[in-house]
Amino acid sequence: MGNVQVGDTIIERKIRYDSTLVEYSCRLLQSQNQKIVLFHIIQDSFTMIASQTKLTIPRGSYTIAYYWKDRPYNLYIWRDSNGQLLGCYFNIVKHTEMTDQFVSFKDLIIDILVLPNGDYYILDEDELPESLDKFENGFVRKALYSLTESIDSLLPLIISEAEKNYNHEGLLPWLKTD
Repeated sequence: MGNVQVGDTIIERKIRYDSTLVEYSCRLLQSQNQKIVLFHIIQDSFTMIASQTKLTIPRGSYTIAYYWKDRPYNLYIWRDSNGQLLGCYFNIVKHTEMTDQFVSFKDLIIDILVLPNGDYYILDEDELPESLDKFENGFVRKALYSLTESIDSLLPLIISEAEKNYNHEGLLPWLKTD
């Protein structure tokens, strides 16, 4: 990752568990050896449902997305068009790869939705092809346990870093052009 500059286009390539690909065009915010941070404008509104809770991410909102080579998850921080935190979303993943053109990862189905008040919900366990204990030889269960144990200390630090390093006013030009 040597020739990319802040603002360059990077493709996020999610490899679903069934091997289908989903790609999004993003802009580079930061690139380090083990971490990359991307920006993406939400083109189509979508709603996450967890238990009795619904979270809608409207069109024109945006994502600050964190990816790490050495962690079994990535993180999306969603803000509305005024910069207000809407929620966060962890994907349990493996095989995160970063190049000058793309960030790719294998999505391991299980996700965690976190509301602005800190409440969180584990999603999609019903979609697993086998029990959580057996799925991916226990890798997902272990990653999920580790993440839920540290989420209350980890997430506020990352949100604070994102607000400091990628403040809403600094992103306004991209919101107007993308």
